[in-house]
Amino acid sequence: MSRTIRNVAWALAAGVLASQALAQAQKMQPGLWEHSFTMKTQGGQMENAMAQMQQQLANMPPEQRKMVEQMMAKQGLGMGNKANSVKVCISKEQAELDRMPQQEGCTQKVERLNASTVKVAFECKGNPPSSGEGTLTFSKPTAYTGQFKVKTVVNNKPEQIDMAQSGQWLAADCGNLKPR
Repeated sequence: MSRTIRNVAWALAAGVLASQALAQAQKMQPGLWEHSFTMKTQGGQMENAMAQMQQQLANMPPEQRKMVEQMMAKQGLGMGNKANSVKVCISKEQAELDRMPQQEGCTQKVERLNASTVKVAFECKGNPPSSGEGTLTFSKPTAYTGQFKVKTVVNNKPEQIDMAQSGQWLAADCGNLKPR
């Protein structure tokens, strides 16, 4: 997974998890979450990179794919059940915190707009740096949809990514995926 894609996925996942805790009267449900997203960029390079990565993963021998999955798990991410999705494990302790864990080098601000919608802004100082903002709407404590605009750098050029995403709580047991 390219560094830019991983940074954006992690930042959005962390922002979503934190915002869910604020948007609900109850604490976030710990366990395994799947975050799905579609991206549209001005130049189409990000979409092409994602398609190439998915094709490469699909063509990998099982042992090589397992190695990639293990490397992602060390970053706190799992491969989702469908294209353009990641899995994240949230422990009971993390779910009880007011501030959810984030990727190193990222900050976030969450503002509740109403009982079911929150505005999330984030900034990551990694390489490449990225920032963005958007809204998330929760249909229930275990599901959300959202829209984001993300600014980053692709091939040394500024790029804006329009991202639609959704999240679904999958299970209380995270399996072999560990909380970050």
